[in-house]
Amino acid sequence: MRKVVKFGGSSLADAGQFRKVEAIVKADESRLYVVPSAPGRRFDGDTKVTDLLIEAYRIAVEGGDLHAHLQTIRARYDEIITGLGLSLNLDEEFDGIEHQLTEKPYLDFAASRGEYLNGRIMAEFLGFEFVDPYEVIFFNEEGDLNSYKTEKMLQKRLTRTGHAVIPGFYGQGKDGRVKTFSRGGSDVTGSVVAGAMKVDIYENWTDVSGFLVADPRIVKDPVSIHTITYRELRELSYMGAAVLHEEAIFPVRSKGIPINIRNTNRPDDEGTWIVESTARKPGYTITGIAGKKGFCAVLITKALMNSEIGFGRKVLQAFEEENISFEHMPSGIDTMTIVVHESEFIDHEQNVVSRIHRYTQPDSIEIESDLALIAVVGRGMRSMRGTAARIFSALAHARVNIRMIDQGSSELNIIIGVANEDFETAIRAVYDIFVETQL
Repeated sequence: MRKVVKFGGSSLADAGQFRKVEAIVKADESRLYVVPSAPGRRFDGDTKVTDLLIEAYRIAVEGGDLHAHLQTIRARYDEIITGLGLSLNLDEEFDGIEHQLTEKPYLDFAASRGEYLNGRIMAEFLGFEFVDPYEVIFFNEEGDLNSYKTEKMLQKRLTRTGHAVIPGFYGQGKDGRVKTFSRGGSDVTGSVVAGAMKVDIYENWTDVSGFLVADPRIVKDPVSIHTITYRELRELSYMGAAVLHEEAIFPVRSKGIPINIRNTNRPDDEGTWIVESTARKPGYTITGIAGKKGFCAVLITKALMNSEIGFGRKVLQAFEEENISFEHMPSGIDTMTIVVHESEFIDHEQNVVSRIHRYTQPDSIEIESDLALIAVVGRGMRSMRGTAARIFSALAHARVNIRMIDQGSSELNIIIGVANEDFETAIRAVYDIFVETQL
């Protein structure tokens, strides 16, 4: 058994959290490769180290007092080092950071140093080998991960070591400079390492005991999900569920490696298992509920549009030429609706409308704004009759008007459009009908 273990920023915010991580890693000899994030917030109102480093970049560009700001960041790390009783000295590392940001500042380098420095401390604390992602993770000219080269280099380096610390979030760009993933990219690093080394399990440790059926900011004390498939996770992540970076799925999915979301502060909790497929029956008809506000719907009406070859392509061309991607596209015999992000669409709406008129000669075009989308996701929905009816009944009882319905061919999810102001009420109503009534 071999495992990759990734720890988020909240798990590494101070020396006390580091000691929890040590206990977790040392409790299981199969936890070979540790992927740390930068230190997160220690308390409400605290600032993440990555945000402090981004501010350091801004100060460097504007010619401010970079040295003083870096000393503030240095104090965060020295506090951890002292609390762990280590003799590690970061003088050389901070001198290098200051030199780079003074001479040739660039954002990715600054943002990546939080993980780099935390990795140095973690390797020293655990007695593991430090492996700099700059030497083993590579991006191509387009800024995407060079999977072939990365996998080859990771295998070459890590097969020579028993235990290693590989910081998350960054690697080397095609131009030889440090290149970062998007925020939350330490999840991706862990997944890339797991896939390259073909480990048995990828454990992702954070400050929650796995996925919850609904957002706890909306639903009080929602139940947790024991097992979720990659496909269900993709649907929920796309609609805003943010426990795991959605790009972290692909490197392990192709290798059949399960992901286990665990809680650093409650290590005995089993957490959530993310798997390719499972015979385990879900605890409820639905697996999860997630959603986002801020959409608008463009409703195109034209008699007999279904018999007009190329009609849909021409409509989408109007959006493409304005560089706008669509989210959903429910349709009827004489109607077609394109759902887009309102913030991306608003400045281009009249150009899009004009192009649709020019390309398709519709009978009418209507635009509805202030739309929220809610995804009700679950593999149990395939075999359960009346799921949609229960959703509609719950929303009607909560006096929520449904403005759009879209169900994918996979039968894994139903998308419901409601007014922005009804968003929270709708999620609570769906949760209550499928979960609360079964508890």
